[in-house]
Amino acid sequence: MSHQTGIQAGNDLKNAFADARNGDQFRVLKVVIDDEQLALGCTRQASKQWDQEYDSLVLPLLEEGMPCYILYRLDSSNNQGYEWILLAWSPERSPVRPKMLYAATRATLKKEFGGGIIKDEVFGTTMDEVNLSGYKKFLTSQAAPLPLTAAEEELRQIKLSEVQTDISVDTKQQTLPGVAFPMHGDAMDALLRFRSKELNYVQLHIDFEKELIKLSSTEPTDVKELPRRISKDCARYHFFLYKHSHEGDYLESTVFIYSMPLNTCTIRERMLYSSCKNPLVDMVENQMQMEIEKKLEIDNGDELTADFLYEEVHPKQHAHKQAFAKPKGPTGKRGARRITKPATEGGEDD
Repeated sequence: MSHQTGIQAGNDLKNAFADARNGDQFRVLKVVIDDEQLALGCTRQASKQWDQEYDSLVLPLLEEGMPCYILYRLDSSNNQGYEWILLAWSPERSPVRPKMLYAATRATLKKEFGGGIIKDEVFGTTMDEVNLSGYKKFLTSQAAPLPLTAAEEELRQIKLSEVQTDISVDTKQQTLPGVAFPMHGDAMDALLRFRSKELNYVQLHIDFEKELIKLSSTEPTDVKELPRRISKDCARYHFFLYKHSHEGDYLESTVFIYSMPLNTCTIRERMLYSSCKNPLVDMVENQMQMEIEKKLEIDNGDELTADFLYEEVHPKQHAHKQAFAKPKGPTGKRGARRITKPATEGGEDD
């Protein structure tokens, strides 16, 4: 799916892209989303070497409260033409919807412009990340010879922390910082549609080679069909819009389900899905501002009955009964005698 959000490039932008690819007329192209299409914001021409005019041309185009894309031409070239930098500007103070929209449309922009001439992609939320100094730091980090990828290094630290942790009856599962894999445009678009209730089910999976969270399914699903969506062989993340009645009120509750089969997944798969889960949920709740009523972890779909979902989403009455249940006393006649026997009677029975 090339247009993840349905947003395409306008004719003016396509013409500008063609001119940019075929010559040295432009140094900078600013691209914005306007009226549900990719549009040309402004252009700047080159007058010096690329690094001598980078900050003076790029930084004035960045607004504190609104995302945009900046295409910046380098002086180097490949067999397709001049090489470019794609800056994805998404300041933290900008509204949630534009941030999500620009994130989901970036793949479309690359396709329209031509991914073969984009040398580097830089994502930034602050000026320090996208100015010339920030870009050079990005290049240094990309060129550094690392024995492990960032994700593998994160997993190594997780394994070390697990080995060094004392285990006892009262030990609780560790809360890990997690690995924040980026989300593919299709997956972001599906979650946006889920939030607006255009979809009632979204399933996501991890692409281990590309280190991306991708879309698996958006098939319409009801409670009866939900167990069949749970794979018996692979781990998955699920977002389900649970429609039901509670105390006479009709409710639509968002349920997040992390499914991990018991015996069919590799250790690497288990570790990556476990460590990516919290950053994914945090992004959905805080950046997309989607309220998740219940988070579940299961190993097979048989658990997802209608009664199970209802009790998980509305556990108050059940929890109340447990909290005030009278503890059972010692069982067996001998136990009762041992507790009630007066100390002065020695070994005699009542």
